[in-house]
Parts: sequence; C-alpha cells; structure tokens
Amino acid sequence: MEKIYIADAGKHEGQEATVRGWLYNKRSSGKLWFLLVRDGTGVIQSVVSKADVPEDAWKACEDATQETSLSVTGKISPDKRAPGGVELQVKSVQLHQVAQDYPITPKDHGTPFLMDNRHLWLRSSRQAAILKVRHEIIRAVRDFFDSNGFTLVDAPIFTPAACEGTTTLFETQYFDEKAYLTQSGQLYMEAAAMALGKVYCFGPTFRAEKSKTRRHLTEFWMVEPEVAFADLDDDMRLAEDFLSAIVRRVLENKKEELKILERDTAPLEKITPPFPRISYDDAVKMLKDKGIAFEYGTDLGGTDETVISEAFEKPVMVHRYPAEVKAFYMKQDPRDPSKALCMDVLAPEGIGEIIGGGQREDDYDTLVAKIRKHNLPPEAFDWYLDLRKYGTVPHSGFGLGIERTVGWICGLPHVRETIPFPRMLYRLKP
Repeated sequence: MEKIYIADAGKHEGQEATVRGWLYNKRSSGKLWFLLVRDGTGVIQSVVSKADVPEDAWKACEDATQETSLSVTGKISPDKRAPGGVELQVKSVQLHQVAQDYPITPKDHGTPFLMDNRHLWLRSSRQAAILKVRHEIIRAVRDFFDSNGFTLVDAPIFTPAACEGTTTLFETQYFDEKAYLTQSGQLYMEAAAMALGKVYCFGPTFRAEKSKTRRHLTEFWMVEPEVAFADLDDDMRLAEDFLSAIVRRVLENKKEELKILERDTAPLEKITPPFPRISYDDAVKMLKDKGIAFEYGTDLGGTDETVISEAFEKPVMVHRYPAEVKAFYMKQDPRDPSKALCMDVLAPEGIGEIIGGGQREDDYDTLVAKIRKHNLPPEAFDWYLDLRKYGTVPHSGFGLGIERTVGWICGLPHVRETIPFPRMLYRLKP
C-alpha cells in the first residue's frame, strides 16, 4: 500500500493509500468514527465504519487518544466539506503508541503553562501555521539576496569584542581568554563586502538585555546584508525592496496559514515600495504634537515607535538619528555632524523596529577616535581598522530581525510565539 503525505492526498483521489501521523481529534456517531489525523503537512478526516473494518480496527479507534501515533489505510474520496477537499474511507487502523494524559487539552491554558510545554504546544494548528510562515519568510530572505547577486558569508558566533554595546554581551570562557556571543555579524560582513561586493550573513544573535517586553528575546535570528559603494539612500532602497518581497511571498504562498491565524491581510497587501521616510527631527515633532513626553537626543523607545508607525499604512523609515545614541561604526552626516547616516524601519500595527542599519564610517582616523570615545579595546578592532587602510570605500548595510518580522506578518502580540523555542529573561527551558 502506498504511503502518502496528507498534503498530497488530493493527487490520489479514488486510490487506496496509507497515512501516518497523530490523532488530532476524534468523534463518534455510534457506528462511525471520525478521526482527524495530522502528519505535519495537513489534516485529513478519516471515516471508520464499524461494518467495514475488522474488530481490531474498531477497537483501535476506541483506544486512540489525543496525540496517539497511528497509521490509517483506506480509499481517498472527494468531500468538499472536509479539510483539503478529500477524506479517507478507512479499511484498517494501526496504533503505534497510545498517548497517555496529553497535557494540552482543548480547554484554555495560561501562557506560562503553554510555554513550559512548548515542545508539545508546537503541535497545535496555530503554532504549526506560525512556523510555516516563519519558514516561508526565511526562504524569501535567501531567495531575495541569492537572486540579486549577493553571496552568503557565515559570520562567527564567538567574537572578541562588542558590536552593539558592551552592556548586552553574553561573556564566555574561550580557552585562556574571554569571548562573547555575537550581537551581530555586521563587522565581519564589512570585511566580506570588501572582498565580494554584495554579501549577507544569516544566523542567531544574542543580546543580554534584561528586558521583559513583548518585542525582546535574548536569542534571535538576524539577516544582515552589506554592500560596497552604497550610501544611506541605497541602503534604504534595498531595505524597502527586500521587505516588500518578503511580504509578497508570504501572501502568495501561505494563504491557508494566514487564515488559521485569522490574520487580516489587507494591511499587508499595501506593503510596496516606496516607503515613507522621515528624519529623526520629524519623528520627534510627531511625538510632541501627539503630547508624548520625549527628550530630544535620546533613542526612540517602544511606545515612541508605535505612535510614529501608527501614522502610516506602510513601514516608515526614520533616518539621521543623533550620532551620540548610535553605534561607533555609524558614519556622521557631513551636512550635520551631530547626526548619523543611519535608519530604522518601523513596521506598522504596533510592531516597531524590524530593521536597523545605515552607512558605515569609512575613514580610518575618524573610526579610531570613535573606538576610543566609546571606551572599546582598540586591539580587538585592529583587523576591522585594516579595512579602512586597504582600499576603503563608502559602504552600507542593515540587520532585519526574523522574529519581529514573523510577529508583524502573522499579527502576533508577542515574539515568544515567533520562534520554536524562545529564550527570554526567565526562560531557558525547554
């Protein structure tokens, strides 16, 4: 008997086949059992008639509990009311393992309980849909850069120094010296861009922020492109094309998952270039006009980002923040040295920043002075400074956080559901 995946069941209409999976739910009408079987690719209704199956198959239906693993064999028949448009007319049932007292029942459970059982919560239709959207986003990320002349370059996880600030480093022992878990692959991508022109890295990054907000994780995935001979305007154009391509791919390929998530896709359908662009000064004026108490010269907080983004239907690009609140590697605006040639992309619908980037400082002496000003160890950046000694050029890049992007596209209230096993301030298990 041919073994098939549920997603392919429609191709086998009128044929006999075996589906292997787990019991999602079941109900009985006396002489019929209706088994909802899932296998990760979909769900199929399997109809078991007492008159048509051996006694042991009927007993298997009685014994099967939620999340019991099983194989069901029968004929694939059309049924427009059923999930996927087909159902299985069962001839035999084989139980592999009967699940006992599965903890996540159809009743409501609190978030701490569900997070403690994250390894099982992933089996729910909602969580599975989120993971499939996440997968599509990651595929779209890679396809966009791979089809636009970028080379994937892997950045190290262990680093000798800070990239985004010394207060958020996870320190570890590296043989006889200290090392840190990477906050960003950007510095290494700058080196790669001088070799290959257009590059990107994609991997986990770590921030030791003692934050409990709905937008923060201590371990998250980030994609970071870097382009030689690119200025801030080039960077912003790349970001809006990139983000629009991701949203378009999810809308095209994950319609069913977005339905499961009850995501209103109308706002997503408006995500096309160009995006609105406002300066930091413009953003501050918006906040003050709305009565928000904001101290000029500080970075935007989560509430500030939400207020600003709510004024736009598309992601909004905020550029030229005060240089004092940005990283040492950001290039100063030659027209106003108090500002940095940087930009953040704030997603609509209350998500806030999903992209941060800008033009890098390409002058050797200026960069040395900035490293000293930020009290960073110069010896850890000797290789980075070499890039300004041997053929330096203007260059730009950005980082996009996968989890916030998943949260925005899926319409989720918290980033903890955007990654299979979230790491937060008070969560290291499972």
